[in-house]
Amino acid sequence: MKKNRVNFAMFLVTFGIVYGDIGTSPLYVMKAVLQGNGGIGGVTEDFIIGTLSLIIWTVTLLTTVKYVLIAMRAANHGEGGIFSLYSLVRSYGKWLIIPAMLGGAALLADGVLTPAVTVTNAVEGLRSIESMNRFLGAGQTKVLFITLIIIAVLFSVQHAGTSRIGKAFGPIMLIWFLFLGTAGLIRMLDMPGVLKAFNPVYAVKLLVSPSNKAGFMILGSVFLATTGAEALYSDMGHVGRENIYLSWPLVKICLILNYLGQGAWILRAGTDPAMLQVADLNPFFMMLPEILRPFGIVLSAAAAVIASQALITGSYTLVSEAILLDLLPHLEIRYPSDTKGQLYISAVNGILWLGCSLVVIGFRSGTRMEAAYGLAITVTMLMTTLLLSVYLNRLCSRRLLSWAILAVFGAIESVFFVSSLAKFSHGGYVTVLITLVLLAVMIIWYRGTQLEKKYSTDLKLADYKENLEDLHLDASLPLLANNLVYLDKCSDFSRIDRDILYSIMDKDAKRAQAYWFICVNVLDEPNTCTYEVETYGTDFIFRIRLNLGFKCSQRINVYIRQIVQDLQASGELPDQEKKYSIYGKSTVGTFKFCMICKSVSAKTELSELDEFILNAKYAIRHIAGSKINWYGLDTSSVIMENVPLIPGGSVGHERIRRAAPSETAPAK
Repeated sequence: MKKNRVNFAMFLVTFGIVYGDIGTSPLYVMKAVLQGNGGIGGVTEDFIIGTLSLIIWTVTLLTTVKYVLIAMRAANHGEGGIFSLYSLVRSYGKWLIIPAMLGGAALLADGVLTPAVTVTNAVEGLRSIESMNRFLGAGQTKVLFITLIIIAVLFSVQHAGTSRIGKAFGPIMLIWFLFLGTAGLIRMLDMPGVLKAFNPVYAVKLLVSPSNKAGFMILGSVFLATTGAEALYSDMGHVGRENIYLSWPLVKICLILNYLGQGAWILRAGTDPAMLQVADLNPFFMMLPEILRPFGIVLSAAAAVIASQALITGSYTLVSEAILLDLLPHLEIRYPSDTKGQLYISAVNGILWLGCSLVVIGFRSGTRMEAAYGLAITVTMLMTTLLLSVYLNRLCSRRLLSWAILAVFGAIESVFFVSSLAKFSHGGYVTVLITLVLLAVMIIWYRGTQLEKKYSTDLKLADYKENLEDLHLDASLPLLANNLVYLDKCSDFSRIDRDILYSIMDKDAKRAQAYWFICVNVLDEPNTCTYEVETYGTDFIFRIRLNLGFKCSQRINVYIRQIVQDLQASGELPDQEKKYSIYGKSTVGTFKFCMICKSVSAKTELSELDEFILNAKYAIRHIAGSKINWYGLDTSSVIMENVPLIPGGSVGHERIRRAAPSETAPAK
């Protein structure tokens, strides 16, 4: 796979795709910490050293140890993320679907907030330049307008694919990290005493120190330093594990240097009366020399845009994996490059775009958005820890390590989760609401699929060969089409959904010269395009499996016409006379594609809850889009049929009987 190549090109792509979220954390982490403690005038040296120690060890434990060294080993065919991890362990307990859905929904909710938070903070950084501050004015109108334009541009280029975007963004992000490291190093040299922060004792002392006015709640702000860790794991499929291993050390060094530099500047600036008068002070921008500040602001704005890329691409991966696990409806997926992990989902892109824009308009400032930020990702991290412990215990037979990870990281992340709950009333409720909506959709789709499997029946196609032959030869019935095509799943090539045969024979008998039962099998290779055929010894029944590479178009009508010509050339399918056509006579006849949609009868044996879930699933399916569009079919050649999920719905267990004449005699 191209993504697994370790070279300078993929090294740059990794910077542009993976590290945007965690790479822009220095823009707001120390700012959030100061605001939670009463501003720059209320901090002490012990407070700053302790805060820096908390940041260093949070990034080290949660990002380096948990995700880079441990979680990235749990790859499913090169793909990462919580759904990929769940697919590896789901056979070890049905209950594991709960943490998978909860964690996935929370991470998708975080994908809505990330672009809004990072871009808004970067644009607000313009206020640290006097001329730009005058231009922006006292309100937030111009800030919001610029932010919305940047977000619109970001989402409008996603269709180009992560490979092209990574090549464009990669060099910028590399410059950004080098800038972070250099700026931090220069400030740190002014006060090398901040290096004491590498001692974790200072982190522990801060949590109980009287100089820490927020107490344990300070962890809610510190946690923002590692919010990109889960996206790093989800984006592994886009660039490959080896490229992340190669680039992460440089990224971490630059991040730590910048945090140390900000800490050193705060200790210097805390005694400056002029700094005490600055409203909404951001240490990242203020520590830069005035001559470099415009460059830093422009670069940070670019980095903020790219920061959103990590969550956007991670969201595409999450949704595609959720679709495969029957947790979300089928959506059209495009693969702009020859690497299957690099994909684009138009519907997801549009929803994220709308969600980000609404968050920007609703919250209006970066400070208020930060209050909603981070709560959802703590949930995702906790769920990943739980699934990771099962993976190590059951698949890797490392029980001691699995229990250690569950105890250590579970405890750490639980503390972060509790501290982040303080943000709930200040904006965290928005993240929770988005998470619950996504979770509800997943639960409905998953449970609905289970019910469909419970009540569906597969039949052996060979057992109905004679029935289809009689119908095929019955001249008393009108010919519906020369070729009648049904789409089916590929779970068992010899069997077919009962509803398809019900449609052909019971629901208005459909006579055709040839019956086609087609299933699509998407392969890991990009451009493979082959098919397999089973005729059951006839010249009118054709069971087809289309083996299509993930980049191949799924235009079924194009493929079926080519297959018809192949089978006619081999003599397996008789010529079909078509007298009238603008192209002259043809040996390929007419086509009808029959699409079957399940429905719930008015009265069935289903409980009210199950009936509601199925109806809700079918409503979601309707919103998600029609198979007619997925397969590029001409609507004039499509028959849409609703088939009851449970034929002959029951109204009770009583058996009706014919009344005797005496029972029906009129009363005197």
